[in-house]
Amino acid sequence: MAVRRPGSPDDGERGSAVVDFVLVSVLVVVLLLAVLQVAVYVHVRNVVVAGAQEGARFAANADVPVSEATGRTLAVVARATTEQTADGLQCTAAEEVDATGLTLVTVRCAGAVPTLLAGLGDVLPLEVTGRAVEEAP
Repeated sequence: MAVRRPGSPDDGERGSAVVDFVLVSVLVVVLLLAVLQVAVYVHVRNVVVAGAQEGARFAANADVPVSEATGRTLAVVARATTEQTADGLQCTAAEEVDATGLTLVTVRCAGAVPTLLAGLGDVLPLEVTGRAVEEAP
């Protein structure tokens, strides 16, 4: 083992690898959490869009009232994600007439996507719409 002198040029760099590791590790963890949060947001958004479309298709049937669309939408979202995510959504259903004269069932859902860090709360807004053409009775 070599003996080091107190005035050697290596003394200024001693311990810098530990500091570099900590700084880079923090950056990598933050980037990983950001990528995971984007993945969660996209997944929940896709599930809510599919739920709104399913609710609109369900209510567009000839023998189903439009008011049933929101319940079906929330059931699909709760089954695919969690009850808490479904409870955080406010969905409305209505009949609309488009420019061509078709009657559409429209389901609109608004809410927030849960964050990975629980202390931040629900800071990612979500607003989706699903439509289906109403069947004639």
